[in-house]
Amino acid sequence: MHPLHSLVLAFFFPLFLATLIADIGYARTYEIQWSNFAEWLNAAGLVFGGLALLAALISYALRRGTPGARRVLWYGLILLAAWGTGLYNAFIHARDAWGIMPDAIWWSAISAALALVASVIGWRGFSDGETF
Repeated sequence: MHPLHSLVLAFFFPLFLATLIADIGYARTYEIQWSNFAEWLNAAGLVFGGLALLAALISYALRRGTPGARRVLWYGLILLAAWGTGLYNAFIHARDAWGIMPDAIWWSAISAALALVASVIGWRGFSDGETF
């Protein structure tokens, strides 16, 4: 994995996890600033996720036709699913602060779980000799 790809992937999961934590903080305290934090963290996660998607697309294009391309394809698809649920979560957070619960927690949890799976696959690497 290219170092720049590793860098953007390193921010993807923690930002979505922090979004979930901020949503839980809002659900417990009803302090509106927690929903603002969650919205900002989710937006940052989408930026880094988009960069990771771009890097995954480049990795797939470079490895197409090799045995390691299948792992990159699965990684990219799960990354796309995480990014898509994060985008939907951004639409949920665009509502009034009182209207985001409980949907925001569920979508943040799904986004964080998918980002974790994509990060684990990405950090394992894309060896051309592997069959996945």
